[in-house]
Amino acid sequence: MREKIRYNDAGVNIDEGNLFVNKIKNIVASTFDENVPEGIGGFAGFYDISAAKNMQSPMLVSSTDGVGTKLKVAIESGILNTVGIDLVAMCVNDLIVTGAKPLFFLDYIATGKLSAENSVKILEGIVEGCKQAGASLLGGETAEMPGMYKEGDFDLAGFAVGIVDKPKIINGQNVKEGDVILGLPSSGFHSNGYSLLRKIFFEKLSMKGDEVVEGNISLNKLLLTPTRIYVKDILGFLEKGYSIKAMVHITGGGFYENIPRVLPEGLSARIFPEMIPDCLHYSYLKSFGLIDERELYRVFNMGIGYIMILSPEDADKMLGEDGNLYRIGDIYKGESVIVKGVDF
Repeated sequence: MREKIRYNDAGVNIDEGNLFVNKIKNIVASTFDENVPEGIGGFAGFYDISAAKNMQSPMLVSSTDGVGTKLKVAIESGILNTVGIDLVAMCVNDLIVTGAKPLFFLDYIATGKLSAENSVKILEGIVEGCKQAGASLLGGETAEMPGMYKEGDFDLAGFAVGIVDKPKIINGQNVKEGDVILGLPSSGFHSNGYSLLRKIFFEKLSMKGDEVVEGNISLNKLLLTPTRIYVKDILGFLEKGYSIKAMVHITGGGFYENIPRVLPEGLSARIFPEMIPDCLHYSYLKSFGLIDERELYRVFNMGIGYIMILSPEDADKMLGEDGNLYRIGDIYKGESVIVKGVDF
């Protein structure tokens, strides 16, 4: 008689998966608001959108993203409790560009061999991100796939859903020449350009993750600084009645690729680098002189993670009320984004 084979023999541990689910029930429930009628554990999550009755024409808005090769730094360092924040940030920061309010979030964790302990650390970051974004973590999926991933490796994907009243959608159609670009500072590299960062720090410079760098922190902690979540800032501005014409989340593609996505044909942006606040992460990266200046602005946020475009009058008013904003550029008639001092 042939020997019987169990799922565990193929590398999938159902018991470890059940342990993980039991460990996270209360953690996940801490993100629920009054619109979540059921908890975790079913086949699907529910969210009550009856609050939309106060909207003229409610529209659901969705966004999905991952964390990219920043995960490699987390895996190799063993620091797993921050990349979940990045996951939420990359989704909800895109979502709010439209003027939408995040409602709920779902996650997908794929790994070669499930460790309940490590997965809880990842989930704790996701929960923290959801709390910062004011979104309920409505559900998720954890897939153990031996043969697809090496032991210790994992990947993350996130899915955010929000809501906006159709007449209040922000789409850039009213942007005109002379409008002002205001920027909100980033927390660092956020979650973009990590293939390049890893090549520079770990390959070209042969640095170690635990090496102390500028700012008296380890290189790993510098690289794993969580992406800033801008939800509460932006919703606060909108609630105060500021007439924001367009918004941009500065992610992969930097200034050159992201800003044109919200501008009418025939208009572009001028960025003034001297107006961008100093950021430890970029001053340290630039100190090695290994990346061309234009490439920096094409890949990274350079210290500004999110921008808003307003009329000069509204921009002046907003600047007068919020000291954490920076006037970093303006809109002009042209076809290409110009970073002054870099492009000419």
